Amino acid sequence: MISQPDVPSGLSPQEYLDWEAQQEYRYEYIDGEIIAMTGGTIPHNDIALNFYSALRPFLRERGCRANVADVKVEDSKNERYFYPDLVVTCDAEDLQAQTSVKHPTVIVEVLSPSTAVGDRGTKLKCYRQIPSLQEYVLVDSQSMTVELYRRRDEGRMWGYAQYEAGERLQLESLEFELELSVLYDNVQLTSEVNAES
Repeated sequence: MISQPDVPSGLSPQEYLDWEAQQEYRYEYIDGEIIAMTGGTIPHNDIALNFYSALRPFLRERGCRANVADVKVEDSKNERYFYPDLVVTCDAEDLQAQTSVKHPTVIVEVLSPSTAVGDRGTKLKCYRQIPSLQEYVLVDSQSMTVELYRRRDEGRMWGYAQYEAGERLQLESLEFELELSVLYDNVQLTSEVNAES
């Protein structure tokens, strides 16, 4: 993500929605700031697609849905709008929605050097304020590492877990487990490229 100097500033949430609907590219809206979404690397894309591919058949049986990259998540309580790499919802309203997900259960961001600070900082803070969100997953695109933030006791407390090669990621809110090797299947990691050099 990068802030574009040519995007308007000072827009209200509704003005942002009206403006973005006319744009060729996607823009997030966080606390009055409009942020342009940039393209990712091939490993970034492959990881998001591997995650989606693993989740999709499982979620279909549970009456839930996963969407990738181009689906907007709306935090209507705080008037914020995001485009996470992957979002899972099981909410009946969201399953019928055409423009945005309002009640996400799980949000996944694939980390890259340009987004890692924001994904671990601003977005972590913002996402935890979405009442329906149960788990926030950060997947590293340079090494086989996954971080998981999980809401505890339906309240404001959040737990943290880290997973590495050989371990299984557990999404308790979906009763779903996944070997990390599946997430990184056919993904050329930076650490591997550097080791070969």
